[in-house]
Amino acid sequence: MGRLSLTSPIQRFRFFSYLSQQNGRRGFLPCSSYGGRYLSSLVEASDCELDEGPDDSKVAEKDINLHSALSQLSVSGDFDEDSKLWLQRFSRSRRVSVISTGSLNLDLALGVGGLPKGRMVEVYGKEASGKTTLALHIIKEAQKLGGYCAYLDVENALDPCLAEAIGVNTEELLISRPDSAENMLSIVDVLTKSGSVDVIVVDSVAALAPQCELDVPIGERYRDRQPIIMTQALRKIHYSVANSQTLIVFLNQVRSHAKSRMRFPHAEEVTCGGNALRFQAAIRLKMIRTGLIKTDSEISGLNVCVEVVKNKLTPGKKKSELGIHFGHGFYVEREVLELACEHGVIVREGSSHFIEGEVVDGKDAAEKYLVENKEVLDTIIKILRNQLF
Repeated sequence: MGRLSLTSPIQRFRFFSYLSQQNGRRGFLPCSSYGGRYLSSLVEASDCELDEGPDDSKVAEKDINLHSALSQLSVSGDFDEDSKLWLQRFSRSRRVSVISTGSLNLDLALGVGGLPKGRMVEVYGKEASGKTTLALHIIKEAQKLGGYCAYLDVENALDPCLAEAIGVNTEELLISRPDSAENMLSIVDVLTKSGSVDVIVVDSVAALAPQCELDVPIGERYRDRQPIIMTQALRKIHYSVANSQTLIVFLNQVRSHAKSRMRFPHAEEVTCGGNALRFQAAIRLKMIRTGLIKTDSEISGLNVCVEVVKNKLTPGKKKSELGIHFGHGFYVEREVLELACEHGVIVREGSSHFIEGEVVDGKDAAEKYLVENKEVLDTIIKILRNQLF
């Protein structure tokens, strides 16, 4: 077929408009060359054929071959149980075991009622944003379920009095202060492989110092090996945590990184330790200070916004507003009271609250009642968790 010369834009527009009108009548599909100005070819619509329906004999043959391959894998001793393929893997229960964060609002933002076991979680933010408080609440909730917990205090900043005030049993808490990044990550790997520790908290990634860095005198140049060590260690820990029910919580700090290659340079917040942790973590939580809490003209607490930056279990990008009481932890009673009134667990009429047969006037009095009656508070939390999750 000869070429048609379409010299002007008007001629090309009229020609292709004509083809589009005749497309439904004659079954031609126009194909144009974007590099030149010529019509290259016309393809008959009948040349495009649909795939035929499945052949029963081929389906049966594929099924036999698949079961034969699965039998060979099951008989072979080169694979462990988790590496073997089995058809019922996705038909089992997909609900994961979780550990509460100590805050119902944050558990709601996570979507599954807490932090999942057998996963790695990163909690990062600026200084004094509540990262350690959140970690201690996670340990408290795990100990309430009878689990063992470990706190790797790299920063040497753990306050036992604060931990006990939050509700952590410090006598049953494993505490270590490793002298190098290699030793700390080895401890995490060994504890995870044991399968006996429910929660491991690393405080923090930014404070990890490789042994080679410790051996270099101050002022001399050295190669930063922290990201390399983190990448190597997290690959090993990932396989260990996948075969256990251990929750590993990495606390991390942020640094300001100037992006000078952009037209308008600005500082961007980045986490320490390289990019390995942000990929390996199933959940990433960013904690942001939003304000102060004052009681009788005195600063008594801190308002914090927790943003779920990454969540592999449910849709992320959710936020939760928390209150932290200095020296005591989260304002649990306040958020429990609000959620209980919202879901009908506590009946509120005007300023009166009906709590477990008691009538309490005023919001502050109701919160004080829950503080003084821990059994009532635990009962309400249990009812709310059954309703919400």
